[in-house]
Amino acid sequence: MTSYFTTAIPYVNAAPHLGHALELVQADVLARHARSRGRPVRFLTGTDDNALKNVAAARAAGVDVRAFVEGNAARFAGLREPLALSFDDFISTSSDPRHAAGVERLWRRCAAAGDFYRRRYEGLYCAGCEQFYPEAELAGGLCPEHRTAPETVAEENWFFRLSRYTDQLLEILESGRVRVEPRARRNEVLAFVRAGLADFSVSRPAARAGGWGIPVPGDPDQVVYVWWDALANYVTALGYGTGDPAYERWWVDSAERVHVIGKGIVRFHAVYWPALLLSAGLPLPTAVFVHDYLTVDGAKLAKSAGNAVDPAGLADRYGGDAVRWWLLREVARTGDTDFTLDRLIHRADTDLANGLGNLVNRTLTLVHKYRAGQVPPGARLSGASATLAARIDRTLGNFDFRAATDALVSVVDEGNRLVEDTRPWELARAERGGDGSATELLDTVLATLVATCRLLATESQPFLPRGADRLRTQLASGSRVGHPVPAFPRLSVPHVK
Repeated sequence: MTSYFTTAIPYVNAAPHLGHALELVQADVLARHARSRGRPVRFLTGTDDNALKNVAAARAAGVDVRAFVEGNAARFAGLREPLALSFDDFISTSSDPRHAAGVERLWRRCAAAGDFYRRRYEGLYCAGCEQFYPEAELAGGLCPEHRTAPETVAEENWFFRLSRYTDQLLEILESGRVRVEPRARRNEVLAFVRAGLADFSVSRPAARAGGWGIPVPGDPDQVVYVWWDALANYVTALGYGTGDPAYERWWVDSAERVHVIGKGIVRFHAVYWPALLLSAGLPLPTAVFVHDYLTVDGAKLAKSAGNAVDPAGLADRYGGDAVRWWLLREVARTGDTDFTLDRLIHRADTDLANGLGNLVNRTLTLVHKYRAGQVPPGARLSGASATLAARIDRTLGNFDFRAATDALVSVVDEGNRLVEDTRPWELARAERGGDGSATELLDTVLATLVATCRLLATESQPFLPRGADRLRTQLASGSRVGHPVPAFPRLSVPHVK
């Protein structure tokens, strides 16, 4: 069963912030977990280069647009190392030769279906969202996403007949053919579709774009609207439009095609994108997982708000494991989550240094002290340990990262309780006194602790890839274990990464 995981591709008008890291880490966990279960996986991310806001930001900075875009795109790609990301492909829509060819092919397929027409339009346009808004959606006259007043824009564009697909979209969403999670977001999308869909603009005047973007096939005076352009990346990165067999393998034939996105772009991914695919006669995504926002003091992370948190800098200072763990363990499945350094440090110290790391450390110490590093037979996994793999499968199948990390922590707690309840040091004392039953019980306890720690090292790998590697090295395999070395530093005291 092949799996294809994608993130949204962000604008490159500014450097990446922690909100971008959240999405990348979530998708990375899904990809790593699927690989760990033996499934062929492709994980795609990239950057949305063809937005007008990128052009405006480059001009404001007095920098050539292409140089500006490529520089910021490199910063997004550069998150791979500090966050230990495992993406298989990274697409930059302005420079990747696969992209323009695929966008043009997709456009021509929709045109052949009779789903385009050209007309003059005047509306309220938010440059931040790259989107027109009806007045009814502007509380107090402000964009709901950026809290700024949209500008009035009048222009002649190509429109897509979204209204034609209302009934099909309802069936797709209600039946779960395209699964939108969490349920609250599914209900939001259904309410939007049931209220009636209006056709929407899918191009912009080339003059307004300053020559930036992909020309509309057959109409060079227009460029493809950035959202059409950006959504297409999910298939263009697979070679749609170039004859690359990767498109058939990872899009047409994949058992799951999952988009991981933020709540501000649900409509584009759960309504507009499926409609474009229906028009072009292409397979639909199977799931759209929607995360809420990270905030600082209740305000959404944004460069323009001056509260952006640099994920690479954070990982450099506190370690990629700590950053990943906070994003997965603390961020709510629904509702925004406020970030503070204190919360990151507390979570890493509590769960990683004092929890998982300490359990492995004390287990290895006990095995070396009482069995010279030799793992005795007789492990008996039960309770949370016995069901851990199934719980992680189920919770990640529901895109519930907090519940998945809960499952890991419950096994750590169970292992520490085993130590406290059985008190191996007292069993060793009884063994020295000639108590044979103490020997047997001590063997079982030590073997069970090693098996529990090895299970945790394996199942934590999608969440903490580097930390899990350090644990596996110490725990080794077979009948011997290595010597304990702290796998996770305490962050509440000065340390060297």
